[in-house]
Amino acid sequence: MPTILITGCSSGFGLETARLFLDHDWDVVATMRSPDGDALPPSKRLRTLQLDVTDPTSVARAVEAAGPIDVLVNNAGFGVPSPIELTEPTTARALFETNTLGTLLMIQAVLPAFRQRRSGVIVNVSSSATLRPLPLVGLYRASKAAVNAMTESLAEEVKPFGVRVHLVLPGRAPQTRFGETALAHLRGRDDPDYGPMIERIVAGMQAHSGPTTHASDVAEAVWTVADDPTAPFRVAAGADAEAWLAEAAAGPACAINTHADG
Repeated sequence: MPTILITGCSSGFGLETARLFLDHDWDVVATMRSPDGDALPPSKRLRTLQLDVTDPTSVARAVEAAGPIDVLVNNAGFGVPSPIELTEPTTARALFETNTLGTLLMIQAVLPAFRQRRSGVIVNVSSSATLRPLPLVGLYRASKAAVNAMTESLAEEVKPFGVRVHLVLPGRAPQTRFGETALAHLRGRDDPDYGPMIERIVAGMQAHSGPTTHASDVAEAVWTVADDPTAPFRVAAGADAEAWLAEAAAGPACAINTHADG
């Protein structure tokens, strides 16, 4: 059976994706910064490896330990919401080091073997937040927009080598640890100017009753692009993400709602 390596499997999208591929009888290499042997059910087809995507030594060690793989899923990432003006440079660097450069390090680590074999699939999990000018997530959006641009160019560069590249765009997923952690670390609530705006946005998010994205939506999207050679380059994950992607495809004529609770 094929082997898939997934980053960021301790919770949320990565954890659910690992479960789905195990259910489909794939061999799964689930990587985490702090491995949890109880996160996934025991299986002969499962290996759990320590991996910090911001550390080149950790990346090289994990890829070597994984051995030959058929699919790489770059899922590890995080977000810290705050107004751009109030975002500390250390936070901005951390966002890009994990979300953007971490993805790059993983790609560079697996591509030589994919090129030599003339086959392989790379799936980069980005965000549908890149499709709308949303407040409070400017630096997060920038780090993921960079992933989008890198993935688009990569797909063209490696197509002659028989390597497929895909972009998965999840929507808003407040029920995951990612969503909970992001809200818990929201910056600027005590600022006299930004505070009232932030409270309005948070209240709108908490009152939101429209469609959202579930971890299973992302897992299914990753399964689609990994398993189907005819899958599109860009796939939305979740009903909200699908709507946003349709709006983006429609172009400027389609009105864009910039409220964070939309």
